[in-house]
Amino acid sequence: MSLDRKYLWFVLIAVMLLRLLTLGTYPLMDSTEARYGEIARLMVETGNWLTPLFDYDVPFWGKPPLFAWMSATGIELFGLNEFAVRMPHWLAATLVLVFIAFFARKVAIDALLAAVILATTVVFAVAAGMVMTDMGLCAGITLAMVGFYRGWFGERLWSYLSFVGLAIGLLGKGPLTVVLFGLTVSPWLLLQYGFVDGLRQLWQRIPVLSGTGLMLVIAVPWYVLAEQATPGFLDYFLVGEHFQRFLVSGWQGDLYGSAHEEPKGMIWLFWLGACLPWSLVLLPLLWLQWKQLGQQRRDLGDKKSATPSQYDKYHGLLSFLLFWMLSPMVLFTFADNILAAYVLPGVPALALIIAYLHKTCGHKLWIQRTATVALALMAVVLIYYVLVVSERRSDRAVLAQADEVIPLYYVGKRSFSGQFYSGGTAQLLTEELMPEAFRRQTYQLVGRPDAVDFVIEHYQLDCSLRSAEPRQRALYRCNGQL
Repeated sequence: MSLDRKYLWFVLIAVMLLRLLTLGTYPLMDSTEARYGEIARLMVETGNWLTPLFDYDVPFWGKPPLFAWMSATGIELFGLNEFAVRMPHWLAATLVLVFIAFFARKVAIDALLAAVILATTVVFAVAAGMVMTDMGLCAGITLAMVGFYRGWFGERLWSYLSFVGLAIGLLGKGPLTVVLFGLTVSPWLLLQYGFVDGLRQLWQRIPVLSGTGLMLVIAVPWYVLAEQATPGFLDYFLVGEHFQRFLVSGWQGDLYGSAHEEPKGMIWLFWLGACLPWSLVLLPLLWLQWKQLGQQRRDLGDKKSATPSQYDKYHGLLSFLLFWMLSPMVLFTFADNILAAYVLPGVPALALIIAYLHKTCGHKLWIQRTATVALALMAVVLIYYVLVVSERRSDRAVLAQADEVIPLYYVGKRSFSGQFYSGGTAQLLTEELMPEAFRRQTYQLVGRPDAVDFVIEHYQLDCSLRSAEPRQRALYRCNGQL
């Protein structure tokens, strides 16, 4: 039974349109999304597009600036709102779908099916509408992989686009991009051609020197300028973020948050959940294809007697996609500090593999129904997030009740969403600030009710409750002790 093309188009358009239309319907959530949104807001307010800022005069060394450039551009175009900071990341996701569809057509894979699978994978669908660094990295890695494979078969321009993709990744996430690329290409070359012949083929087919030069020309100037602007950046970013974060359990050197400590090997379970529902489809599909792939190997005969083009046609593509898909998990298997989103760079390959294997599996209806289930689940989860989860993970609602002209102080901890939605005016109430705050004619306190109540009772403040939200944040308006 053939796939319903019109229905697949409906699923693809529905998924991306649903994501687009909901970009501005729910607040930026703490802590990751609100933090990156606030960094973009600060970039626009200060006009400093070189060094992302964690707070006024506090540089953010944790990530390169691509995510901030993307969201800051959205703010410049659409104003300061949720749609503006998320829209560029949605566009990056759309670009990834275009790259995958183009690649699929070139290698005789169902391009529409590959795009549908990718768009309905949980982690991709989520990242397509969030302010994160991961979609920018995914776009760079996807361009690098597609460009390399097309360049391998004689398309010189795509070889250079591969290095452009690596440069995008360097500006989006850092040297991690080159490592992921190497974890795909190196074992693939070794498997296909052996060590010596693989290096020879690489040198002949790919403009290694000029391509690397192009990559460095695009990416390195920012690193140099960033170190000059804020000395110490390179040591923190290259050593701390790329070695200690992943090798030191519960790394305490994080300047901007807390390390995400997980058991070693947890990335594989993250992959299983993040790639639902298609992670559950891939393994049985590979099992169903085993006999057919074995027959292809027997038809091809011994590798040594086959021409490179024959071997590439029957075996090279699938192995390339498998290495691409597995590269994030291989890299982070022994890492202690990981997130589920780290699997995202390999998800486009997952979509291509399933679309590649579906041709001979005889279970096309099964795949189509999986896409339907994925669309339904996405709609339900998105509605749940918009109506329930998002407000509990953001201070937008409580700050909407605040008076913009009256000073606002956070008790206990100032959230990133509080910084964003107050336009950077909210301050953390420290012991040093208390005398100044309490002498004001009027001021506002916000925080967890128990923490604010303690401060009010301890210092005998004259405060009245203005608002309490589901997130358990309370807003008080106080009269000063003049």
